[in-house]
Amino acid sequence: MDNTTWVANDTGQSDFILLGIFSQSKHPTLLWVVIFVLLLIALSGNTILIFLIYSDAHLHTPMYFFISQLSLMDMMYISVTVPKMLMDQVIGVNNISAPKCGMQMFLYVTLGGSECFLLAAMAYDRYVAICYPFHYPILMNHKVCILLAFGCWFLGSLDGFMLTSVTMTLAFCKSQEIHHFFCEVPAVMKLSCSDTSLYETLMYLCCVLMLLIPLTVISSSYFFILLTIYRMNSAKGRKKALTTCTSHMTVVILFYGAGIYNYMLPSSYHTPEKDMMASVFYTILTPVLNPLIYSLRNKDVTAAVKKMLNVGTVLQEAIK
Repeated sequence: MDNTTWVANDTGQSDFILLGIFSQSKHPTLLWVVIFVLLLIALSGNTILIFLIYSDAHLHTPMYFFISQLSLMDMMYISVTVPKMLMDQVIGVNNISAPKCGMQMFLYVTLGGSECFLLAAMAYDRYVAICYPFHYPILMNHKVCILLAFGCWFLGSLDGFMLTSVTMTLAFCKSQEIHHFFCEVPAVMKLSCSDTSLYETLMYLCCVLMLLIPLTVISSSYFFILLTIYRMNSAKGRKKALTTCTSHMTVVILFYGAGIYNYMLPSSYHTPEKDMMASVFYTILTPVLNPLIYSLRNKDVTAAVKKMLNVGTVLQEAIK
């Protein structure tokens, strides 16, 4: 065994060092507080949205079922990376073992892939609701919704398994410092001393499938939706149809915009700082914004909130 091979195998088993975003900031304490507040908002906002959907009978529809799945994914998404990052900053430790890095990577990619397909399923749901309203209860019954949700989770986990298994079996003989705040695939891959050209091609093709196939479904769905809305005679009907789609399109643009930048643009467009900012956007900000987008722009959800607050007021008066 030559010295180079020994180094690769030896460092492949040692801890990685996450440099994170706090080392790049002039005010790390203030940044820590901001991220902690965003974490609380994301967790509480998505929890409340899930509770409202499952407690209010008026929200027991396919659209809100998918929104509840999106909120669940967002809660897990932000929990995979941010709590560890905040805790490491407090205790002054920023290392992560190879098995924990692999687990974090698997969960992160799985949730990201699942959300890609879920957004496509949500677009298909809106397409059926607007273009085939009379067949909607049959085409989007409870069994179909469950199967679509299961398919999203399965395809996401398949993507997570493929990317993680290949990335974590690479030989790491360069610096163990990951220029990121979590074990994201491109950032970890940069540490490898192996020839990663074949793997980079594989990852690119995989990400094209994971991003472009759902994006094609979303684009096709909204093309027919807009065509149907254009043909509507009722101005009120047009407004209602557009309102139900606007929130979803906003979420799609936020999520896919950052995802395409990180995983599909050539390496010449990337720097560690830009990559971290893009990851902050869809790892932290998107889970914060999604429940706000679906609640503030949705009359059914705001009505459910008012109903819940009224029940709380009645209970307080009854206790007094």
